[in-house]
Amino acid sequence: MFKKSFIVCSSLLLLAGCSSSKNSAEEVQLLNVSYDPTRELYEDINQSFSHKWYEETGQKVKIQQSHGGSGKQGRAIIDGIRADVATLALAYDIDEISKHRSLIPKDWQSKKANHSAPYTSTIVFLVRKGNPKKIIDWSDLIRSDVSVITPNPKTSGGARWNYLAALSYAKEQHLDEFDFMKKLYKNVEILDSGARGSTTTFAEREIGDVLITWENEAYLTLEEMRDKGFEIITPSISILAEPPVTVIQKNSEKRGTTKVANAYLDFLYTMEGQNIIAENHYRPRNKEILKSYRSQFPQLHLKTIDDFGGWQKAQEAYFADQAQFDQLYEQGGKP
Repeated sequence: MFKKSFIVCSSLLLLAGCSSSKNSAEEVQLLNVSYDPTRELYEDINQSFSHKWYEETGQKVKIQQSHGGSGKQGRAIIDGIRADVATLALAYDIDEISKHRSLIPKDWQSKKANHSAPYTSTIVFLVRKGNPKKIIDWSDLIRSDVSVITPNPKTSGGARWNYLAALSYAKEQHLDEFDFMKKLYKNVEILDSGARGSTTTFAEREIGDVLITWENEAYLTLEEMRDKGFEIITPSISILAEPPVTVIQKNSEKRGTTKVANAYLDFLYTMEGQNIIAENHYRPRNKEILKSYRSQFPQLHLKTIDDFGGWQKAQEAYFADQAQFDQLYEQGGKP
């Protein structure tokens, strides 16, 4: 599945400095530490940016990628992976980086447009051919005959968006929120550490009746596994997911890559970058490009992280140790 190639350096190699700390005038190396489902997006971005940078400066740039659950990736940067840029699933994970070792300034979100989120996505359902369980909305995911696949919110940014999207439905319907979420997670078969792992569990291992996933990941699965005839179900309510980006300033200054790292992230906002983003099924910020992909991106009833008081409050209420997610399992959810 997902046949495009990508480069991933192991944590051990990265900690040892898998990218050269001294970049020659002929070639510069960047490490982009990203979350799970962005492999294909950044493979395309890297190719186009490298070509553009070489045409403009005469300098070759090689971009390495590292992928995993967003929370784990953020922690890896804190622990010493020498990332030049981070492109993670949610602002909380980058905020955590800002609190450690002065790696980035606390006002990192003000450094790029749209709060440093050059594209958005949302959360949808992926079901099997013909939708045999007739899954239409979040309420179907708590039925006793439905098996659900979603990653672990402790490690996956996408899983935290999934959780808040489901919670938005419970709030909108004036349901007992804790009871609703407990029933939903009781139906979860496997909590993978990242979104791509959950896609593999559902699509390749054929476990579960429904996958809660990023919209872009659902479309990619349709493309890569046409023979299986998966279908996307758009629930009545979801959440506006805004994956942010930042230069890891302390690392880039030490390695002399700050200029190219900033240009790399700025490229995401260009017309060319926004088109690549749309082609990879992420929702571009550019309104004209978004309009041209209207059939792919239907208008949805979306809540935002602000409806939960921002990421700091959401993390403390739902995902921190002994917060709501942990309590679900203490009171009857399946481990």
